[in-house]
Amino acid sequence: MVKKMVTKTVDLRSDTVTKPTEAMRAAMADAEVDDDVLCCDPTAQRLETEVAKITGKEAGLFVPSGTMGNLISVLVHCEVRGSEVILGDNCHIHIYENGGISTIGGVHPRTVKNNEDGTMDIDLIEAAIRDPKGALVYPTTRLICLENSHANTGGKCLSVEYTDKVGELAKKHGLKLHIDGARIFNAAVALGVPVDRLVQAADSVSVCISKGLGAPVGSVIVGSESFITKARRLRKTLGGGMRQVGILCAAALVALRENVGKLESDHKKAKILAEGLNKIRGLALNVASVETNIIYFDINEGSNMTVQKLCKNLEEHGILVMPETSTRVRLVVHHQISENDVHYALSCFQRIMMGTPSENGS
Repeated sequence: MVKKMVTKTVDLRSDTVTKPTEAMRAAMADAEVDDDVLCCDPTAQRLETEVAKITGKEAGLFVPSGTMGNLISVLVHCEVRGSEVILGDNCHIHIYENGGISTIGGVHPRTVKNNEDGTMDIDLIEAAIRDPKGALVYPTTRLICLENSHANTGGKCLSVEYTDKVGELAKKHGLKLHIDGARIFNAAVALGVPVDRLVQAADSVSVCISKGLGAPVGSVIVGSESFITKARRLRKTLGGGMRQVGILCAAALVALRENVGKLESDHKKAKILAEGLNKIRGLALNVASVETNIIYFDINEGSNMTVQKLCKNLEEHGILVMPETSTRVRLVVHHQISENDVHYALSCFQRIMMGTPSENGS
C-alpha cells in the first residue's frame, strides 16, 4: 500500500507553532546586542521598556518562557517559604507548569473552582484567604493569580470589571495580584479594551510574545521597579540570564509591531472554523463560547469516531490538532493560518467524519 504524500500542512495544535517571519529573521540578524546579564543589552532594554509602557507598569524583564515568568512572579510576591497563592483549579500555573511554585519556591497552591468563563467567584476567593489568626497552623495567603485569556476554558476573556473587583479584594486583605497574561493581547483585542487598562489592578503581569504574537521565543514580566529588581535576581537563579538576548528580543519587537493588529483576524477565523465544525455530524461545540483564537470540540457519544482515530486521519491530510481527552480536541488559530487553510481543514473534518477519502492540498 502506497502512503499518501502530505503536500499541505495546517498546524492547529497551538499558536506556539508559528515560524519566525522574514522581518523577524532580518531583525534578529541585525540586532544590536550586548551582555544582558550585565543589564546592558540595548535591544532587550527596548523590548522591556515597550512592554512596560503598553501594560502601564514601571518596568519589564525578558524571560525565556511564560512558565519562568509566572514562577518568578509568584516567588517575588511570596518570598517566605510556606506562603500560599490562591489560583484557579483549571489555570495554566496550577496544571501545566510542573508544580514549580511548590517544588522550587515552597509556595502552597490553594485552588478555587474556575467557572466556564475562566473567572473564580469573588466570594469563593475571599473565603479561601487564610485567617491571620490561624497563622500557627495555616499557610499565609500572600497572592491571587488570574489568567487572561483563560486557555483551558477556551480562551475566555476576563473583563476589566471582574479584574478590578479581584484587585480591590486583594488590596482589602493586603495581598498582591498577578495576571498570567500569556494571551493578554488576545483578550484586549476581543474585549476592545487597552492592555494597560485591562491589567491596571495587577501588581505584576507575565506577557507571552511567542503565542498569539508569533515571536519564536520569550515572555516579558512587568511590574514596579522594585518587583523587577527582585525578578532579575531570580531569573539569574533559575538560569534565565542569556547574555546577547537582543537577538531574540529583536524578533519580539517585530511581533509587537506587526502582529497585534492580526489578532482580530485570527479571532474571526476561529469563529469561522467553529461554525463550520458545529455543522459536522458527530462533533459538538458551543460556537458562542469562542471568544478568541482557541476552540474545543467534543466527539459525540455513540459516534464511530474516536479522538485517536480522528487525529491520525487528520494528520494524514496535513491537519495537526491537539487531543485533550478521550473525547475532546483543541484547535488554536494563529496568524500563519489563512482563511483558505480554515476551509481546507473543515473539508477534511467533514470527509473524515463522513468516511469519505480526500486528497491532501485539494
